[in-house]
Amino acid sequence: MASEDAAAPRVGAELPPLEIPVTRTLIVAGAIASRDYQDVHHDAELARQKGSPDIFMNILTTNGLVGRYITDHFGPSAVLRKVAIRLGAPNYPGDTMVLTGRVEELVEGDDGDTATVRVVGANGIGRHVTGTVTVTLPGGGTSPGAGTYPGGGAS
Repeated sequence: MASEDAAAPRVGAELPPLEIPVTRTLIVAGAIASRDYQDVHHDAELARQKGSPDIFMNILTTNGLVGRYITDHFGPSAVLRKVAIRLGAPNYPGDTMVLTGRVEELVEGDDGDTATVRVVGANGIGRHVTGTVTVTLPGGGTSPGAGTYPGGGAS
């Protein structure tokens, strides 16, 4: 069932957190899927030789997870208009990234409401990602199924 925040977006509304286990498989699969073959994303020994304690998640995987967080919350008809993120603390295997969001702005338009959501993804060593996502909600509000995170429970 959709949460009240998902059903009626409003400025100041907090999106429910989404916990994402940062596994070695997620890091490597994300790098391969985005065609990022830099060794620091799949070879632990080479990553250590370059000064990192282990492999770490690439920005394209993070960008995709941020987009998923928003569309899982607002529903399948939500349209991402802009994703502007900045990376901070690396996501290493064995950690958990917790994504949180807050609606900063809501503008009514002919093609639906457009929300700007501030997103933060934190892990055990700090903020992995910060940024904003602009999303249009056709017809205003959200579509059926909004507010439910696949594999993560209801919001």
